[in-house]
Parts: sequence; C-alpha cells; structure tokens
Amino acid sequence: MYRILVINPGSTSTKIAVYEDEKCVFLEKVEHKVQDLDKHPDLMDQLEFRRKNIIDCLEKHGFKKSDFSAIAARGGILPPIESGTYLVNEKMVHYLRYLSPVKHVSNLAAVIAYELADGEIPVYITDPVSVDEMIPEARFSGIPEIQRKSLLHTLNIKAVCRKVAFEFNKTYEELNLVVAHLGGGISIAAIRKGRIIDVNNANDEGPFSPERTGELPVGDVVRMCFSGKYTKDELKKMFVGKGGLVAYLGTNDLREALKMAQIDKKADLIIEAMAYQIAKEIGGMCAVLCGVVDAIILTGGMAYSNDFVDRIKSYVYKFAPIFVVPGEFEMEALALGALRVLRGEDSAKTWGDFQ
Repeated sequence: MYRILVINPGSTSTKIAVYEDEKCVFLEKVEHKVQDLDKHPDLMDQLEFRRKNIIDCLEKHGFKKSDFSAIAARGGILPPIESGTYLVNEKMVHYLRYLSPVKHVSNLAAVIAYELADGEIPVYITDPVSVDEMIPEARFSGIPEIQRKSLLHTLNIKAVCRKVAFEFNKTYEELNLVVAHLGGGISIAAIRKGRIIDVNNANDEGPFSPERTGELPVGDVVRMCFSGKYTKDELKKMFVGKGGLVAYLGTNDLREALKMAQIDKKADLIIEAMAYQIAKEIGGMCAVLCGVVDAIILTGGMAYSNDFVDRIKSYVYKFAPIFVVPGEFEMEALALGALRVLRGEDSAKTWGDFQ
C-alpha cells in the first residue's frame, strides 16, 4: 500500500488529503483568516504560515512525515510543458518562488511540499495549468507579437476525461472529447486522442464566467485602456475578478444569480447569455475535431446546476452525447498521478531548464 499526502492551496484555504492507494482516507480544508493572510502581502511570504497550518493539521489527526510514500502537490504557473506527472526538484522550486510570471496561489504547493519532504520522500505535481499540447494552427492570434496560450484547468479536465473513458470501456487516448470546465473561470477544450489540441485561455478568452469577462471587442478595450479613467491594475481586476456575473449582477455565485433570475428578466437573460457563449465555444471545439466527437463533458462547480446545464444542453445536444461530471477532482487526480508513478505504471518526467 502507498500512502500519499496531497496539498492544494486556494486563495483563502489549503486543502489537505491523505490517500491510501486509490482511497481517500482523510480530507480537510484548512481555512485561513483574511487578517492572517494580510500579514503576508507577498504571496511567497505565506510559505511558512501555510506550512505550519499543514503540519498542525496532520499532527492533530495523528499523521507524521514518515507515514507517507510521497507528496502530491498542485502544479503552479510554469513555462509550457507536456502533460504528465513531474518530480519536483530544486530548479522547479526556484522557478516557482522567484521567476514565475504570474503570482498565483498554486505556485505555493510544490514549494511547501518540497520543504516538507526535505529530501526524504519524493514530491510530484501532475498536469499543472501550463500544460501545452496545442496544435500549431491554434496558436495564431492575428498579430505576430501575440501568440495564443494554453492556460486551463488541465488537472480536472484530464481527470474527468478518464472517468468518461471508463464509461465507454476505452482509454482516454482512444477518444475525441470536448470538455467544458465551468467554474470561476471557464476552460473549454478540444481533446483528440488524449491531447488537448485547442483551448480558450481561461483568463483572456472564451465565454464570460462568474468572475471573468472572457473575450472582449478589441477596439473598445483599447479605447478603455487609453481613456485615462482606469489604472492598469484596475483594468486587470475588471477583466479577471470583477467581470462576468460579478459585473452584471454583483455576485460570482451562480446559485444566487439563478434566484435573481426567477424574479428579474434581465438577470435571466444574462445567465442565458453565459450559457449561449459556453455553447458557442463548445460548438467551435467540435469543429476543431472535424465533428468527430465521442462525448461532450460538462464539469466544474456550475455543472451542479441542472437549470444551467439544461440551458447549455439545449444548444449542443445534437453534437454528441453529453456527460455531466459536476465538481472538481483535483485532489484525486493529484493522488492518482503520484500513485501511477509509485506503482511503475507511469514514469515521472524531469522538469528541465526552461529559462
């Protein structure tokens, strides 16, 4: 039996799990008070604070480092890499601490895990957001200086693909799939025989989401940028964090928005517009796969809403069978990625020098 510690930091919490082979035997979400996080304004200043929280939680429930075969950590913002499980090394830790272009909370996970392991047990990441399998023609933006980027909810997308492949009694690598991860950000991916050949950048492209604007009319964006009314930071927050449902309805909670829609026709129209844009992006990814699509998968937190799922289905139900796999499976996917390596079913990749 292999026992694996899983670490997944969020903006105001840290998820911790313990797996014994495929079985989750412990799961806890450690909430962090805003005032405690405010004492560490720089993201990497939170390392010791979060590490202590993890150690305290494990000790409280009777776990110690020697109990574990490995640690599985959420992958951070790395340069574009292949899908798979990677052994965390000093180069990766240095990059995440000092060189990553985006200060994202996921950058903390591998660094914390590496310090916890202290060279005594291996640390792995699996399918970070910077996994890049896009085909060359998908990278062109229309401006040579700007290239389309692959930034998506890779971990959960690949996890649900494997679950649906099981329903087909096939491997993930045998299927053509379109997957829509519907969360605070939205990733919609075209997957051909196990590779994500195209996807909208969940920050900059695709449909608007509960917190993000998605694609915007470029001319209007330029005029807004040079209007003198907003700072760069204000605009970035407007596009990611205060866009989408937050901008229209003042909430990033689809459940609240749906309650508003019951009494407000405009709110209902806005929700319908989000479903419409998601469906349009799904249709585009079906075209990328030349119409040969084994299944469309809807996942993420918003997939729990039957009302919202039905709105999307009404547009795309003729394209392919639709599978709804609500929620996210990041903890499980991290544990299973490490487990496959520990069992010798997969080989851990080595993170090279991408500078």
